[in-house]
Amino acid sequence: MKAFSYERAHSPAEAAAIVGRTQGARFIAGGTNLLDLMKLQIETPTHLVDVNHLGLDRIEATPEGGLRIGALVRNTDLAADKRVRKDYALLSRALVAGASGQLRNKATTAGNLLQRTRCPYFYDTNQACNKRKPGSGCAAIGGVNRSLGVIGTSTACIATHPSDMAVAMRALDAVVETVRADGTTRAIPIADFHTLPGDTPNIENSLAAGEMITAVTLPGPIGGTHIYHKVRDRASYAFALVSVGAVLQKDGTGRVAFGGMAPKPWRVEAAEAALAQGAKAAAALAFAGAKPTEQNGFKLVLAERTLAAVLAEAKG
Repeated sequence: MKAFSYERAHSPAEAAAIVGRTQGARFIAGGTNLLDLMKLQIETPTHLVDVNHLGLDRIEATPEGGLRIGALVRNTDLAADKRVRKDYALLSRALVAGASGQLRNKATTAGNLLQRTRCPYFYDTNQACNKRKPGSGCAAIGGVNRSLGVIGTSTACIATHPSDMAVAMRALDAVVETVRADGTTRAIPIADFHTLPGDTPNIENSLAAGEMITAVTLPGPIGGTHIYHKVRDRASYAFALVSVGAVLQKDGTGRVAFGGMAPKPWRVEAAEAALAQGAKAAAALAFAGAKPTEQNGFKLVLAERTLAAVLAEAKG
């Protein structure tokens, strides 16, 4: 870990301004991902701005009947909230499927959205990685890539996004609220928040320099049966090979988002329109244009079968 300076911000706007004007500065809250990356010198911030204690740790009802989740609400608290468990059970189930109890106690809502890929080539500084070092190449493409992406990838990067929570947020049409370095605010639909790699896999989201997440807002409850299925190599403390987050209605309609398949939570509305035709039809539309490697083509079959299990569970 390289040396860095530290200060504690007193407001979200102040934190954003500091990071915006200080080269190499980063926000830190739970630190469950950032500190690991700093130890490996994958992340080398020169200055850390502590954004704890800013009053962003509350879950509040919105006038529209939804919930506003502060950026610093810990994953454990969010999963256990009675309103979340009742009206947004998909989110609660996705959260408890991730990491470990100890990590969920520290990890924040914003940090979960912003966590970086677990591609082994990103973590190995002896390997080429365009996400870690733009222009160096992607060793994963010709390497061991069983766990990596099959759709939304590019010739520059085939890494996947690791978050379980983000899959649920995508299915629930969450909106990410931020404050910019100049003090202005905006709201970003979750569909537009994470970006695909293209030629710039080092750019993983739509945040500007110094822009800080302050909250995530959920619209009013939509009812239905909420299911999160996660398929992984071991039963706990493992990232998804495939995950399916779904909200399914009695009339056969619903929403479905996939994890473990792409550089961002993967949701295709045309696939949702085909849910009544079964998992095979819906999966075919969800993954139209997929470009799996020789090692990870099984994910397409696994995603279809996992979706079939979710649909069967919803029918009872």
